[in-house]
Amino acid sequence: MGIITTRLPKRSISVTSIVIIVFCLIFIKSNSGINYYRQDVIILDSQMTLDQALVNNSIPASLKNKLDIVGVYYYSFDNKLHRGQVVIRRELGEDIKQIFSEIENSHFPINKVVPISKYNWSDIASMEDNNSSAFNYRTVQNTKLISSHAKGIAIDINPLLNPQIKHGIVSPPAIVYDPSKPGTLTTNSVVVKAFTKRGWQWGGYWQSTKDYQHFEKNIKE
Repeated sequence: MGIITTRLPKRSISVTSIVIIVFCLIFIKSNSGINYYRQDVIILDSQMTLDQALVNNSIPASLKNKLDIVGVYYYSFDNKLHRGQVVIRRELGEDIKQIFSEIENSHFPINKVVPISKYNWSDIASMEDNNSSAFNYRTVQNTKLISSHAKGIAIDINPLLNPQIKHGIVSPPAIVYDPSKPGTLTTNSVVVKAFTKRGWQWGGYWQSTKDYQHFEKNIKE
């Protein structure tokens, strides 16, 4: 259960102050991709520091220095506004802010967005909790190949609704991909369009494997 925060009571201010505040809010939103003018209650799903989000994993220092933690806002399945965090390569941080701003404005439901260290770096445990996450220093399942998540260039969205289907094997197990369910990613969903128009690949477009939860973007090293 996330932490609920409330705004302080409103106080009387002059008309000039209101105009200045509104101007600043518009300026901030237009330059950051995040809407800072929000309803009174926000449910905090995650509020870690970057060090806390990277704890207890043998991540090379050279990679740690390239990562950042980004605060994002989204409406969950309770129809309430939540705040979560994404650990991602620093070069992709602005993309993530802008994409989640579009997701928030569309009210597309995201269950939760919490760094995977909360799940002791277990991809399975995170998926079973329908948690959307990005960086995870691990190999591709059942291989020795370094995952795109381990490079900090991939994110999975609502995995319990958007499984990976590879050679007839479904992950998470026993999940049925049903485009009619809220939170499911399709070619027409706001989430897919927000990612792909910024150069991200969607696993739902892949041929031999379908990975409906997965987005990734290659960057120059």
